[in-house]
Amino acid sequence: MKTFDYSKYKTFALDAEAVSILTKVYTMKGTQRAFMDSAPAVLEAFTTISKIESTEASNKIEGIVATKKRINALLKYKSKPLNRSEAVIAGYGEVLASIHESYNYIPLSVNIILKFHRDLLKFTGLEYGGRFKNTQNIIAECDASGKTTRVIFEPLKPHETPDAVNSICEEYKVALNYHSIDPLILIPIFIHDFLCIHPFSDGNGRMSRLLTLLLFYQNGFTIGKYISIEKIIEKTKYEYYIALEESSDKWNENASSPLPFIKYMLRVLLCAYADFEERVIIVSKEKLTKIDRVKRIFDQTIGKITKDKLIELLPDISKSTINLALNKLVKENYIKIVGDNKNIAFVKIYQ
Repeated sequence: MKTFDYSKYKTFALDAEAVSILTKVYTMKGTQRAFMDSAPAVLEAFTTISKIESTEASNKIEGIVATKKRINALLKYKSKPLNRSEAVIAGYGEVLASIHESYNYIPLSVNIILKFHRDLLKFTGLEYGGRFKNTQNIIAECDASGKTTRVIFEPLKPHETPDAVNSICEEYKVALNYHSIDPLILIPIFIHDFLCIHPFSDGNGRMSRLLTLLLFYQNGFTIGKYISIEKIIEKTKYEYYIALEESSDKWNENASSPLPFIKYMLRVLLCAYADFEERVIIVSKEKLTKIDRVKRIFDQTIGKITKDKLIELLPDISKSTINLALNKLVKENYIKIVGDNKNIAFVKIYQ
């Protein structure tokens, strides 16, 4: 029988690699804190971009896609969902917004998790939003015809699910408050258990990423407000699934190790802080003109750059100014246009 006891992680031993990453995360967290009071307008721009990227990436992992233009319209309530995918995306954006705005006032509990799930699916019309699964959901590999070729993991049964979710919520709170377990160890353990329980018929992955942000924010790691953690996970989803599977081995027998998943999540967090630091360096070059800042990105990049990437890296520069800079650099033969109209990009010309 599966049991949960987070007190045992008080003496959990990380390997040398995990300790090194953990130390770097705490160090780089200070960089974010130092910058937060100096450029509020830039941080606001970072936040806007991060919300769009997070909503896009977290749903893309599950095969749910829409254009950035449509996602932006949905998140700004300028349009209603036009199909099932957009309905799910709109729901994700709404839950994400509530976490960004009110994370300090959202206690971790079964009721909150059910509410998040209800809001995640509120625009879809699906009646199981906000309800735990009532049928077993085996995690398996399938062939092109949909036939199961390998059972990867068997989650808890539906009748075991409510008590299990309540247990991990209570164990998390006790471990954090009374056992003084580092939150960067405890949060991946909780999220991994949540994914192994697989409490919902649909939306477990998206829910896990929303809960990850909530718990990171509540423990002072708010980097996900400015750099999309979901986008990093989407880019490294192969490593994500490998770590998840490795940590799930013998989970039902209470003999698994959460270390692979802990290390993966620490690497994701470290990558987010590194991306933030890189963008801060670019933005803080106050002596450079805006065109020179665009030029500098091409100087530091090998390969092509899209206009969207420039907008992402230079959130305080308007799209029109970036367009002017690109046109100027093209005329000067500093960069050239590559790709077709649908996939247009720019690359530096090396003499």
